[in-house]
Amino acid sequence: MSLSVLLAGGGTAGHVGPLLSLADCLRRRDPGTVITALGTAEGLESRLVPEAGYRLALVPRVPLPRKPTADLGRLPGRLRAAVASATTAIRDSGAQVVVGFGGYVATPAYLAARRLGLPIVVHEANARPGLANRLGARFATYVAVTFPGTPLRGAQVLGLPMRRQVTMLNRATLRAHARMNFGLHPDLTTLLIYGGSLGAQRLNRTFGSVAGQLGLAGIQVLHSAGGGKTVDLAGRYDGAPPYQVVEYIDQMDLAYAAADVVVCRAGAGTVCEVTAVGLPAVYVPLPIGNGEQRFNAQPVVEAGGGLLIDDAACTPEWVSERLIPLLSRTPELQAMGAAAAAFGIRDGDERLADLVQQAVGRGGVPR
Repeated sequence: MSLSVLLAGGGTAGHVGPLLSLADCLRRRDPGTVITALGTAEGLESRLVPEAGYRLALVPRVPLPRKPTADLGRLPGRLRAAVASATTAIRDSGAQVVVGFGGYVATPAYLAARRLGLPIVVHEANARPGLANRLGARFATYVAVTFPGTPLRGAQVLGLPMRRQVTMLNRATLRAHARMNFGLHPDLTTLLIYGGSLGAQRLNRTFGSVAGQLGLAGIQVLHSAGGGKTVDLAGRYDGAPPYQVVEYIDQMDLAYAAADVVVCRAGAGTVCEVTAVGLPAVYVPLPIGNGEQRFNAQPVVEAGGGLLIDDAACTPEWVSERLIPLLSRTPELQAMGAAAAAFGIRDGDERLADLVQQAVGRGGVPR
């Protein structure tokens, strides 16, 4: 008899991506596995889950207020409705285990599973866990985390479930093709600048202003500016190495294959992908929120796989004085790439699938 699993996580790509990667892994192991994703009508999952071929059950969106507001008084009623919807989804799907990835939908899923006596597996992507997973970890059967040091009781470091296009990537084999795909020269040192799907205005301003200097140093650039954003390239000259600006990169595996070094934010998915493919990186954590991006990048930087620089310190002067000289030191970059690869975990989907099977008494291969 095949397994039935309810996967709860939504709102952002940081939750939906790992959810879909785990779903794909479970289906590779047993095509008969019944997958039901729990999400909201407003989140990315409302589009991405059906596109991936999986059933989506909806629950009402229930934000958990961090401060006393008028919403706090409405929380109990909203939460009861969401738990009721999650309970219905579990019963209708015949789920034998609930796997939560955090976000608005995870809390009602955890509470419904606990009420029904089902095993719970929690996966936390970030070094600093969110409210939902801090709650779920209190009564979970297993807790999996991406980064060492994540403060959840009983946590096992399993990495992040990721797309196979990334985890199976051979950068050396694809390098020439990838560079041609982006209109780059096949033999020049290549810098990838990636601020996420929304871009990063700091990176756009800083690197646009030193475009001419990068060219004079023989460095070509692939720069993802973000939707609706542009990069003003200063100091460009005829015959300079390519500086390709795109709004969004659909094939990140090819972008990683083209690059020698990446400058990026430090979201959990970005850190895990960059280390999985063995790229030396300059991490520029997002300067807002609870500081989780700095904590995401800190372990790989301490392992020698990259550099960490504050957003405000990522200036044209820093690029000129520190980054451009580094790009010419090939042995140092190779050592950073090797350290990143040694830190990265490529089989987070398989490890988490093992834990899910173990939670329902189906074994799985210990790792």
